[in-house]
Amino acid sequence: MLASGLDTLRLTLHVLSASIWVGGQFVLAGLVGPSRSLSPEAPRALARAFGRLAWPAFAVLVVTGFWNLSTFHWASQSFAWKTVLIVKVVVVAAAGLGAFFHGRATSRTAIAVWGSVAGLASVAALVLGVLLAG
Repeated sequence: MLASGLDTLRLTLHVLSASIWVGGQFVLAGLVGPSRSLSPEAPRALARAFGRLAWPAFAVLVVTGFWNLSTFHWASQSFAWKTVLIVKVVVVAAAGLGAFFHGRATSRTAIAVWGSVAGLASVAALVLGVLLAG
């Protein structure tokens, strides 16, 4: 059976937003080094431009994530599924906080640490989402 129109919209928005949030982090990480040869300010300009796309995508991820949850009956889910969901919520929060602190960091060390937290947590959230989808 095919998904309904509303389910298709919900899942498409969620996957598209995850593509922007997670995939964009990988693309930006690959562009930082080469962009330095253009200008010392180029990485910062790229990061600001990415943020204009990434933060709305993160918001859509959170909204569609709750929308996804509204389609499940909590009582009918297994203990393992509920555990993975709770871990995913924590990991999504870590991804958002990591990205937030990365964007405000001033030292190279803090930029690297918070960027790593954001990136690793984002990938973990993606994997957990696939796991939840069954």
